[in-house]
Amino acid sequence: MRMPLRTRGYCPRPGCFQSGVRSSLLSAVRFNATAAPAATTTSDSATTIDILDSGHISVSANEGILYINNIAPLRLQWLYRLLWSGEPQTVNRILQRVDKPSYAAADHWAVVRRAFPPDLHVSIKQVLPRLNEGGLFVKYSLPAGKTNEDILSAIDENLQKNPIRPWFNPLDRVDIGRVLGKPWIEDMYRIPSARLRVEFLPSPSSPSDSAPVELTQEMLYSIFRRYGKIKDIEGQPSDSKTLPRYAIVDFTRVKHAILARSCIHGIIVPETKTEGKNQALLKLTYERKVRGHWIRDWIVNHPRIVIPAIAALLAGITVLIFDPIRTFFIKIKVKYSLNADDQLLWTWIWKEVRKANILSFGTRKKERNVLRAIWDDRQEEITQLQSWLGENGTTFIVVQGPHGSGKREIVVDQALRDRKHKLLIDCKQIQDARGDAQTISVAAQQVGYRPIFSWMNSISSLIDLASQSIIGTKAGFSETLDSQLSKIWYNTSVALRQIALENKKKDDRENTLSEEEYLEAHPDRRPVVIIDNFLHGAHEGSIVYDKIAEWAAGLVTGNTAHVIFLTPDVSYSKSLSKALPSQVFRSISLGDCSLEVGRNFVIRYIQEKEGEENPDGDVKAKPSLPQGLDDLDECINVVGGRLTDLEFIAHRIKAGESPKDAVEHIIEQAATEILKMYLLDTGGGQNRHWTREQAWFMIKQIAENKDGTASYGLILLSDLYAENGEATISALEQADLITITSVNGRPSVIRPGRPVYHAAFKYMTRDEQLRSRMDLGILKLLIEKADKSVSKYEDELHLLGNLRKYPVELNSRIQWVSQKLQASQAQLEKHEKESASLAKILKTSE
Repeated sequence: MRMPLRTRGYCPRPGCFQSGVRSSLLSAVRFNATAAPAATTTSDSATTIDILDSGHISVSANEGILYINNIAPLRLQWLYRLLWSGEPQTVNRILQRVDKPSYAAADHWAVVRRAFPPDLHVSIKQVLPRLNEGGLFVKYSLPAGKTNEDILSAIDENLQKNPIRPWFNPLDRVDIGRVLGKPWIEDMYRIPSARLRVEFLPSPSSPSDSAPVELTQEMLYSIFRRYGKIKDIEGQPSDSKTLPRYAIVDFTRVKHAILARSCIHGIIVPETKTEGKNQALLKLTYERKVRGHWIRDWIVNHPRIVIPAIAALLAGITVLIFDPIRTFFIKIKVKYSLNADDQLLWTWIWKEVRKANILSFGTRKKERNVLRAIWDDRQEEITQLQSWLGENGTTFIVVQGPHGSGKREIVVDQALRDRKHKLLIDCKQIQDARGDAQTISVAAQQVGYRPIFSWMNSISSLIDLASQSIIGTKAGFSETLDSQLSKIWYNTSVALRQIALENKKKDDRENTLSEEEYLEAHPDRRPVVIIDNFLHGAHEGSIVYDKIAEWAAGLVTGNTAHVIFLTPDVSYSKSLSKALPSQVFRSISLGDCSLEVGRNFVIRYIQEKEGEENPDGDVKAKPSLPQGLDDLDECINVVGGRLTDLEFIAHRIKAGESPKDAVEHIIEQAATEILKMYLLDTGGGQNRHWTREQAWFMIKQIAENKDGTASYGLILLSDLYAENGEATISALEQADLITITSVNGRPSVIRPGRPVYHAAFKYMTRDEQLRSRMDLGILKLLIEKADKSVSKYEDELHLLGNLRKYPVELNSRIQWVSQKLQASQAQLEKHEKESASLAKILKTSE
């Protein structure tokens, strides 16, 4: 029976264990591997000191060294270093606890005992662990009549019969090799690699001036192949001046390289193996693979391929993952946002709240009663609109009317009251958004398109800018406003089409129809898209409206949905004709209410008090005029038939004011609004397409006429509108200051933008301070123009007067120029005189 004996030797010198690596690696283990009498043990202090001083293991003639590989994992080097910083033997004690009979533990003497066969009489002199490399050196003494080759063969045979498997990888096995060279025992933090750098140095016995021999690939292969599969051998380039000369041996596995380095390092190749040349000393070091991160290097070195590929990959992920989610949210928006009253859950909630008397549910009914007069007056338009929605015509439906005429209420609350699926898009919010990112965000909110990463567009633009500087072209990460809006409208089209086809699968009789045939046969099942405030602020940019018109044309021609445009612009056909040039527009024009309708609306609004029903009991009955409102008709005539103005005056009267006071209040408010928006420069003048002098001239011309109109041709003939007059008038119409009435397709009469504006214009012209200030600005422009004319005519006369001899035919030209000069001078004097009087008024008035 074998009785192993373990002893550990430590360095007697203070401070010799400068590293935990050194203390653990140099722990000596001695035991008798057989039941024979134990060999004489001697102190290992001298041997240990020798190793520390020289970094090599001393070997006598009757001794040998073996290297046992693959007993510890290489990836735990950070843990070894952490543990070695404390107690030197901590690693050994911890790893002894994972010892198992069938696996190789890291208890070093147990590994050696299992590796050596029982019948081999070998005395173990020293065990030196190399945890950085996952193995250990075993120094032994040769028994009588045995050689190192005999010992190695016996151990190999034993391992073939009784393999030792590492505890961290039971599928692998422990390797062993004879140390032929002079291994270097160092404690530096070097990570083992499958690639070895073999340096060729002259042997110590060679002459000092002798050059080292560079071994061929065949010789290197014969030396290293026994330790494992070799992937490649690379010689040093012939033109390289790096010394010493070297070669690279690349193994398939790291453990093979570790075994080769531990056994071959420091070997001297004899002259018989170098073709009669000098001896060669081989020094081996681990070489990091230059292309260890070849994937990362390939990506970095091929940006022209990688960056567009990443952009395409991100686009594909967006389509596969986010597009279905966005389509789902759009469907939720179309189905439930405007139809909460039709859902069972909401109906139950409203009933419960009503029982608790938390909210007043008579408000909506009273509002309908108040607006009954307007609906009755527009009943023909409502009926016409509903009939168009039941037809299969592929045309746009346009409801045109000025702001405040009740277009949205008539379409959404009346004509589409029974429609379940409808989508309302407010173009005003989209157009008023600042910047592309906010425009995209607002457009997405209008249709329920989420998630939306509008902020990513700015980051993507920076990435594209960087890629353009790197590869010369944009990578395609960022998208323009056009492409982003196209994505939003496309997903909305998909959602609308899915909603329109929801009932197709439920009806077995119509399963044979294609989707197009089904949609064409059932116009009542198509959703309705209401595009409100179309062409609002169109002079500032039309890309939003062009995309909306193009998208709406696709919805209509594909029978996906009905589209209704609500616009205050009378020139809407120019924009819509680009998207659908071959179709006729079905349009409804809404003007101001008549005096009778406006009167009924105001009276109903006043009579509808909280908790009080209509005294007539019939909402269609003509309401009676309350007491104290005898001048109501006159006031309504001043305000006009604009719904918003009628509601404002009714609210003021209901609050306790008299009709005249309410009218004066609304006129003053309209005058203030006009002054701020069209005349005063409040910082937004750079976006105006008119001057305040032009706006004031238009206001004066309309105010001076009793019928509240101005001639279109007369305005164009004025000096203030001599340049780009038609564009300026169109800009004022877009800004709602005026409206233009056409006769036989040509603009003829200019009217105020709102009926109450006529009274506001008169109110403003009666303000002497304001009139003098604005007229003085007009006179300054006219003086400048007259002065330029005088200078021009003077220059021409001076040119004609310098001629030494001129024909008689020029007399008429000289006379014409003289008359023009006289007329311009007279205008100049007249304007200066008027300007002086206006300046005097400004100085004396408060």
